[in-house]
Amino acid sequence: MDYRNRRATIMGLGRFGGGAAAARWLAGQGAAVTVTDLADKTTLADSMASLADVPIAKIHLGGHREEDFLDADLVVVNPAVRPNSPWLELARRAGATLRTEIELFMENCPARIIGVTGSNGKSTTAAMIAEILRASNRRTFLGGNIGGSLLGQLPAIGRGDWVVLELSSFQLHYLSPEAKPPHIAVLTSCTPNHLDWHGDFADYAAAKRRIFANQTPGDFAVLNTLDAEVASWQSLVRGRLLVVPPSPSAPLPFAGEGSNLSVPGEHNRLNASLAAAAAKAAGCEDGEIRSGLRRFNGLPMRLELIAEVDGRCFYNDSASTTPESTVAALRSFDAPVWLLAGGADKGCDFRPLAEEIVRRARGAAFFGGAGRKLHDLVANADRAFPRCNVETLDEALQWCWDRSGSDETVLFSPGCASTDQFVNYKHRGERFADAVEGRVVNPFHLLTRKPAML
Repeated sequence: MDYRNRRATIMGLGRFGGGAAAARWLAGQGAAVTVTDLADKTTLADSMASLADVPIAKIHLGGHREEDFLDADLVVVNPAVRPNSPWLELARRAGATLRTEIELFMENCPARIIGVTGSNGKSTTAAMIAEILRASNRRTFLGGNIGGSLLGQLPAIGRGDWVVLELSSFQLHYLSPEAKPPHIAVLTSCTPNHLDWHGDFADYAAAKRRIFANQTPGDFAVLNTLDAEVASWQSLVRGRLLVVPPSPSAPLPFAGEGSNLSVPGEHNRLNASLAAAAAKAAGCEDGEIRSGLRRFNGLPMRLELIAEVDGRCFYNDSASTTPESTVAALRSFDAPVWLLAGGADKGCDFRPLAEEIVRRARGAAFFGGAGRKLHDLVANADRAFPRCNVETLDEALQWCWDRSGSDETVLFSPGCASTDQFVNYKHRGERFADAVEGRVVNPFHLLTRKPAML
């Protein structure tokens, strides 16, 4: 598409780089760019500073204006914008083309793309795939929902390169009917999530299926058939279908003892198997796959061991934003676990998590918007189970700190979104790590950790 002299409105500059990247890239293509956001100038100061050298035609912060949508040829939608936004309806009626930053990248990327989505495991699986490709000496770029915008790197990306994109349900929902599909699509799981945004599970599942909707017979779809919902989609695949495991009774390939995975948990063995299947489709050899998986050391705030204090291990799993991911975390430990969980309620069913907490944890402290609901569900499952409901993460940590003992684990795995009290899950994870550090008298108990980029 030729963007020269086209009127492009960036709806939702945001604070995480996607809106700024789209504004910069479109301005570089010759478009007349308008930036509009409901947030004010102070909130968006960092994002605006990143555009200081970009020729932006108009900037409207603190609210939207009708003319920015009525006069636009192209509206770039922040994925957080809800589909029923009246501003988007205004743009549609005026004949504007709607795109997201991720689709701008996908339609202009010359490299082969591996797309990864799922309710749980998509970040780790995407990162594992990238590590395997790099171990095979393939030039690889990792981005999307996990690593930020790659639009600015388009000039450096060639046809022989590989791009791995983590794709959220929001990003997939907004893909246009003619969107360029990933050459390899990976579906890790599909359980109810973000129902506050999607409205119902049917809409959420439909968004996830968009990842392989436009594939052709030359493309690949890797499906986790241990997930009942994902398994039911096999007949919808238009490309070459790869299922993991290859049969219901087959062991998970590449994720056994020989792989020497450094990340704990059966769920990570499944992630590794899905990554291996995608890498095989990309042409990687078995030895390269094993080498890449051995090199993978996990992602920050995903069952990350951050401290060992008086025989207790403290794990930061702030990236756990669904009940299923917290269940998987609980199942990763043999040692007694003291759990911290809670946050913003996305409309998920917490009952299976409450039952798993009673089965596997020594005690649990709940906090935030969903804290009371979790507390009461656990109480209904077992009145004698040690538990508390508090307002803040710091109070929850103090409760677990006071009760945990040697050879026990303190696990921060919220199972909820972070937006009731924090900017995002990274901000939440940093707060937990800081709170742990603030209680450690001997600094040698702390493990090396890198600050998260907010």
